[in-house]
Amino acid sequence: MKSNKKYQLDIEIDRLTNSIENSISGDSFLTYVLSLTKTDLKVLSKKNGWLFNWAAEYKTSNKSLFKLTIRDNANVVQGVMSISDEKDHCYIHLIESAPFNIGKKKLYIGVPGNLFAYACKLSKEKGYKGFVSFTSKSRLIDHYHKTLGATLLGHGPKMIIYPDAVEKLINQYFKL
Repeated sequence: MKSNKKYQLDIEIDRLTNSIENSISGDSFLTYVLSLTKTDLKVLSKKNGWLFNWAAEYKTSNKSLFKLTIRDNANVVQGVMSISDEKDHCYIHLIESAPFNIGKKKLYIGVPGNLFAYACKLSKEKGYKGFVSFTSKSRLIDHYHKTLGATLLGHGPKMIIYPDAVEKLINQYFKL
């Protein structure tokens, strides 16, 4: 099932880290970005505090879903992302941090940045030079420009991350 629903990203980049960091201890943890499985959907529900309907997103045929986990604790999902291959770049439809990684009492810092960096890495691996686009909430356009180096395309809220900014993000999270 193909979905044409357009989302506007509404996630703040708390900080670009080397991986993800525990907000209390400052310890850094290596991460994996893995394909989301049908089994994962059981915990990604509104009753568990997730905002989006990831089960519906999972059913769309033109999107790939990924989860961010800590390497030593791969059973706990830290964040989720939905992207599509646009044949010349990757498009991010949704990114969401786990409920325990949101707000002033979040457990881990760096989850959204890690997922953006992975999208850039995936785009580069596909031969698209790392080009990634997404649609931003208007109030976050400047934020994405400052934190990710994203550039506004035209007059709407669509943004793109160009190769120079892509390299910075990939190198921040994925030492190649």
